[in-house]
Order: sequence, then structure tokens, then C-alpha cells
Amino acid sequence: MTAQESSLTAGARPGTPKVGPVAGAGATPADKALAALRIATGIVFLWAFLDKAFGFGYATSSENAWINGGQPAAGYLGSVAGGPMESTYNAWAGDVWVDWMYMAGMLGLGLALVAGIGLRVTAVAGTLMMLFLWAGEFPPAKHLSDGTPTMSANPAVDHHVVYAVAMIVVAACSAGRVWGLGRAWERLPLVRRFPWLR
Repeated sequence: MTAQESSLTAGARPGTPKVGPVAGAGATPADKALAALRIATGIVFLWAFLDKAFGFGYATSSENAWINGGQPAAGYLGSVAGGPMESTYNAWAGDVWVDWMYMAGMLGLGLALVAGIGLRVTAVAGTLMMLFLWAGEFPPAKHLSDGTPTMSANPAVDHHVVYAVAMIVVAACSAGRVWGLGRAWERLPLVRRFPWLR
């Protein structure tokens, strides 16, 4: 513990969150790098939500936007053509509850990561969501159910795994305290009472 950290935590009541890095002179390059990783990862999810909700013409056209009656998860689930979840995901394609869960997940992950709050919950929920998406692409498979090659770039680690690891790392390092609202979030009475909400 540095002298600065020692002076900041001295006299803190039991149960009071330790004061971590702050944006500015007290934040190390590593702290800032983790904050940048957190924000960048959050923007990935936030953009996915916004584009699917409003159809900005990138991955989602205006006519397929959620606000215009589009089904955000249907295309992905309906195109799953291999792996152990193929039949389940194909059956879910077009279900309203799946669209709501998918969009709520994207929005929740994006906002929490960009704001730097609730990172522990985000790490758990985000990792579960990435596991479901990973199972849809199922990189270990060499062939789709019709026999065509999957062209999987890596059978073990794909972008879903990288996003999950990023969320776990920023949560473990309390990266919301730099360039985020993590410090204020940790001071909330509810979060002090239930530290897992950090």
C-alpha cells in the first residue's frame, strides 16, 4: 500500500470500501488503461443495443430496427447452424421474451461498463450472456450440421471469451473508480450493505 493509499484509508470505519485509484495524479497508467478497457468494452455493447433498437444502417437497417417491429435476436438465433444449442436457439428465434432479454442485456452491460458501476454483477451477467452467444457460434465445431466447414478462426478463444475476460478483469480491479462513477456507487448505503453489488 502506498503512503497516499494509507493516508486515505486510515481511520476508515469497518465495512467502508477502501479508497482506490482516482482519476488524475493518483491514477497510474495501469488504472487508466483498465478504465479505457472498461469504457471500450461498454461501448461495444451499448452500440449493439442502439443500432439494433434504432437501425442506424450499420448492422441493422432502419426497417429492421426494434422500434419499427424488428426482432433483434431472431436473425442470430435463426442462423445458428451447428453446436449443441442449434435446435434450441432456432426454436427461440422470434420469441418476444428472447428479444427483450437480449436487448436488456446489451443495454445493461453497456451502461454499467461505461458508467463504471455494478461491475461485479456485470461480470457475472456478462459472462453468462457471452457463454450463450459463444454456444450459438460454437467455435470448437469444424463443421455445421449440413457438413459445410465452420471456418472457425480459433476453436477455443473468440471475441465472446475476450469480452467475458475483459468484464471479469475490470470488475476484479475496481476499474470503475477511474473515469467512472464507481467510487460514488460504492458509497451508496445499499452497496455498502451488499458488497457484491459493486
